[in-house]
Amino acid sequence: MESNHLDRDDAAAQLAALQADRAALADRVVQPWWYDVALGLLLFGFLASYAFDSLWVTVPALVVFCAALGALVQAYRRITGVWVNVDARSMTVWCAICVPVLVAAFVLAEGFDQHWVMVPAGAVLGVAVTVLGRRWGRAYAAELRSGQL
Repeated sequence: MESNHLDRDDAAAQLAALQADRAALADRVVQPWWYDVALGLLLFGFLASYAFDSLWVTVPALVVFCAALGALVQAYRRITGVWVNVDARSMTVWCAICVPVLVAAFVLAEGFDQHWVMVPAGAVLGVAVTVLGRRWGRAYAAELRSGQL
């Protein structure tokens, strides 16, 4: 068996360098505060546009929403240099919040002609995505620092 001629001190130095790189990556992947706020406001604006009950409002809102999401993705990639995917647990939490709010809102809006309900639904989901985004970013960075990922 061949040895790479590494002694204990060299191995410890390389391990310390890897840990420092992992910590630097953890610091870099946390999105800035404005990112989550912008995402929450975009979601709120898009969902609130349903209150007008007009395709002339909703379709342009959808275009703006999609374009702005693309801009946020590009900004995140430019700032951090990486793109990360949300883990299954976080997506489950998001769906557990999102689905009941949207189902109730759409039932009231479309079934009972109460389109105004999309404004509070958008506010609830906008705040939820902002809070969950902050928590997820911090949790992901903590996992990177601890070596769990």
